[in-house]
Amino acid sequence: MSQKPGPETLDHRTPDHKPDDDLRFISLKSLTEAEIAEARLQDDDLPPLNTPEDIEDFALQDDYALNPQYIALVIDSADRGDGMRLRELLDALHPADIADLMGFLSADYREQVIPWIPADLLAEVLPELDDGIREEVVENLRPDDLAEVLQELDSDDAAAVFEDMEADQQKAVLAAMTEADREAMVTSLSFEEETAGRLMQREVVAAPDFWDVGQAIDHMRAHAADLPELFFDVYVIDPGHRPIGALPVSLLMRTARDTPLSAVMEPVTEIQVDVDQEEVAYIFGKYHLISAPIVDAGGRLVGQITVDDIVNIIQEESREDILALGGVSESEGRDADLWEMVRARLPWLSLNLLTAFFASWLISLFEAEITKLVALAVLMPIVASIGGNSGTQALTVSVRALSSRELTTANAIRTVWREVRVALVNGVAIALLLGLVAGLWFHSLLLGLVIGLAVVITLTAAALAGTLVPLTLSRLGRDPAVASPIFVSAVTDCMGFFSFLALAAIILL
Repeated sequence: MSQKPGPETLDHRTPDHKPDDDLRFISLKSLTEAEIAEARLQDDDLPPLNTPEDIEDFALQDDYALNPQYIALVIDSADRGDGMRLRELLDALHPADIADLMGFLSADYREQVIPWIPADLLAEVLPELDDGIREEVVENLRPDDLAEVLQELDSDDAAAVFEDMEADQQKAVLAAMTEADREAMVTSLSFEEETAGRLMQREVVAAPDFWDVGQAIDHMRAHAADLPELFFDVYVIDPGHRPIGALPVSLLMRTARDTPLSAVMEPVTEIQVDVDQEEVAYIFGKYHLISAPIVDAGGRLVGQITVDDIVNIIQEESREDILALGGVSESEGRDADLWEMVRARLPWLSLNLLTAFFASWLISLFEAEITKLVALAVLMPIVASIGGNSGTQALTVSVRALSSRELTTANAIRTVWREVRVALVNGVAIALLLGLVAGLWFHSLLLGLVIGLAVVITLTAAALAGTLVPLTLSRLGRDPAVASPIFVSAVTDCMGFFSFLALAAIILL
């Protein structure tokens, strides 16, 4: 790592710095001014923090979120230029908690804190950081420091950090690496993004099929330094380096030493290097895997994926689906740029505006009817609102079912029919209640009948749209979570307005 800055280089405050600026980052947690003031601790108010256990207990609340008072203590140590205290405060935390801390600090404070994280700990923190923050941290590290950090990581985590660098920085870091690490990095990056090849770690434990348990154990002990940091299975390979089975470490350790590996190995689920990471997560979930071997086009073992990587993928894919359903992008994190957020949301709002104009045009076709019966204008929003909620329910269920492979073309008709039946039952129940209220409110049983029928029609259309739209987009190779909400909303609004006004024109006027 680069030489650590001394106290004189840590204090970057300007002459007009105000004490209240120290905790401006806490607003990201939506704390009140009273809570921020309470977080400012005097030395006499601090509990004893003499051991890493004391610091960790103080730093984490019962829900494992960072204590605002701990964050205040980190800021105070940075402002006083107390680098050794910063190191004590950081060393006591899990890398994931340090990554969380970096998200709450402003960029200026991150620049002060990062140099006090040792290289081995920083190597574990970098993969945990949000992409935007990680890019910022990486930009402020020297190539030789980065090379040292990347060499501490498993190959999959190293590739994830490396690919976020600028091209010039990548060249400089590769030049600072050893030849073996450089070749491993280039090989990892040769695979397409979001595939098993990019996700896998190249470090793997394999043994030939003619070995026995004792030979495998002795080999691992003799080469302990070369073993992956985390592994669950020993893969049994044939002379062509193709996996033919796997032996869980737990089974290996309780099996007699003279037992051939081929006699106790279990079937293995191979995954090709070019399989999409979402497909990999599905395979892990379906077959309850803890790890899986990754093979190339020739079936040769080239790496492995472990369940800790799959947890991250599942979280990432779920987050993308949730954001897409809301019409926002993955980049809209807590440090997102204002204009990036605007550019991400504006196109969808513009498309929504077009569909809203179409709905308004439909309403204008019944201008004369609305003029004659003002009650229509009063009740229209109710029909559209109920239809919109029903469409959102059906859409959410459908997108989740598509992502988990529960909804396919094989069961599409059955799923659509189920949603329609649910909508019909709900529609009748809501129609009876709403029709009764509307009839009593406006003293017209026919008006109650009209709005009741409109609700049944709208909820049925919403169920069809909420199921068929994402299914159609999926069949066309599009992400159903991205565009579905706009189209489903357009269908429910237009059908709600049109059915209500058309029925009113036919029955009432």
